[in-house]
Amino acid sequence: MLAALGFCTIGLFLVLTMSKRVSVLVALVLLPVLAALVGGFAGDMGDMILDGLATVAPTGIMIAFAVLYFTLMVDVGLFDPLINGILRIARKDPARIAVGTAVLTMCVALDGDGASTFLITVSALLPVYKRLGMSPLVLSGVVCLGAGVMNLIPWGGPTVRAMAALKLESSDVFTPVMPAMACGVVWVLLASYWIGRRERRLAVPGLHEEHESAVRTAGDGLGTPLVPSVTRPPVLLTAFNAVLTVVLVVALVTEAMPLPVLFVIAFALALVVNHPTWEAQQTLLEKHAKSVVLVTTMIFAAGVFTGILTGTKMISEMAQALVSVVPDSLGGHLAPLVAVTGMPLSLAFTPDAYYFGVLPVLSHTASGFGGDQAEIARAAILGQMTTGFPLSPLTASTFILVSMSGVQLGEHQRFIFRWAFGTTLVMTAAALLTGAISL
Repeated sequence: MLAALGFCTIGLFLVLTMSKRVSVLVALVLLPVLAALVGGFAGDMGDMILDGLATVAPTGIMIAFAVLYFTLMVDVGLFDPLINGILRIARKDPARIAVGTAVLTMCVALDGDGASTFLITVSALLPVYKRLGMSPLVLSGVVCLGAGVMNLIPWGGPTVRAMAALKLESSDVFTPVMPAMACGVVWVLLASYWIGRRERRLAVPGLHEEHESAVRTAGDGLGTPLVPSVTRPPVLLTAFNAVLTVVLVVALVTEAMPLPVLFVIAFALALVVNHPTWEAQQTLLEKHAKSVVLVTTMIFAAGVFTGILTGTKMISEMAQALVSVVPDSLGGHLAPLVAVTGMPLSLAFTPDAYYFGVLPVLSHTASGFGGDQAEIARAAILGQMTTGFPLSPLTASTFILVSMSGVQLGEHQRFIFRWAFGTTLVMTAAALLTGAISL
C-alpha cells in the first residue's frame, strides 16, 4: 500500500511537472500532502513536514546567501575576465562554449558538492550564454552532465554512502571504476559538443550578425556586456573581491566551517566593502530579492516532499518492493541491472534511501547467487545519484541548477535525460569490458 502510494506520488509529480500542468513548487507541496492524507497520516503530517523543513534549512540558508554573493560579484564585474577569456577561446562558437562549460563544471565539481558546483559554474557562465543568445537549457544540461559524472569521486555523496553501507574501502568501490569514469568524461565532452552543434544550427537568424555588429561598435573583439558598463571598479576593490572569492572556494572545499556560515560571512563582507552605504546595500538586496525567493522557496518545498515521503515510510517501503520484484533468474546478473536502473531510480529514491535501504538488500541477494557485494556497489555508483542527481526532484541542488539557469525542472529533465542516461550506459559498458562489474 505505502510503496504503491509512494510510486504513484512520484510518478504523478513527474507527469504534472514535465507536462507543465502545475508549477514544481505546487506539486512538491500538495502532492505529498494529498498522499499523506490518503495514507492515513493526517495526524502526523505536521511533524513530518517540520522534520523535512529542518533537514533542508541549512541548504536553504546557504543558497540564499550564496545567490546574493555570486550575483553581487557578477554585478561588480569579477567574472568579466573569465567570460571574455571563454569567449576568446571559444570564438563565439556554441559548440566550443558547451565543451568549455563541461570542462569548467568538472573542474569545479572536484570539491564533491553539487550545490557549490552549480552556484559557481552557472554564475560564471550564464552571462556568456545570454551574451551569445544560447539557450539556458544547454547550460543547465551540460552542467548536469559534467557534475553527474564527477559525482563518482570517492569523497562524493553516493560513493561514500556505498562504502559506508557495505563497509567497503575506496579501493574496493572507486578504484576499479576509474577507467569507466574516464570513459564517462569523454562521453560528456562529446555529448556537450553535439549539444552545442545543435544549438549552433538552431541559432536565431541574424543573432550572430547583431552580435558582430555590437562587437565592432565596442571595438574589443569580445562582445558587449548585457547591461552598459558603469565605471570600472577600482583595482584594489577588484583584488579584494577576487581574494575573497578564492578564500571562500578554498574554505568550501576544505569545509573549514559549515557551508551556510561561510556564505553568510562572505556575503556580509562583500556587501559592506562593495556597497558601504545603507542605501546602496538596500538597493542591491531589493534588486536580487526575486532570485533569492525563487530558489529558497523551491528548496523548502522540496523539504516538504522528502519529509512526508520519508516520515510515512513510503520510501523505505518502495525500496523493499523494488528488491522483491527482482526474479531469481536475474540474481546472477544483478550488477549490470543495478548499473542500468540506477540513474532512472534517482528520480524516485533519495541517496540515503537507496544506498542504505536498497543497496544492502541487493548486495546480499547477489551474494546468495555467488556474486560480489563490492561489484554491486560499483554498479550502483554508475548512475544512482551520480549521473542522475542533477535531474532528481529529491535533491535540493537540482533546484539550484534550474532556478539559477532560469529553466523549468520538467524542461530540463526532458532536454538532458537521454544524454545523462547515455553517460551511465557508456560507463556500464566500460565497466563490463574492464571487469569492474560482470554479467
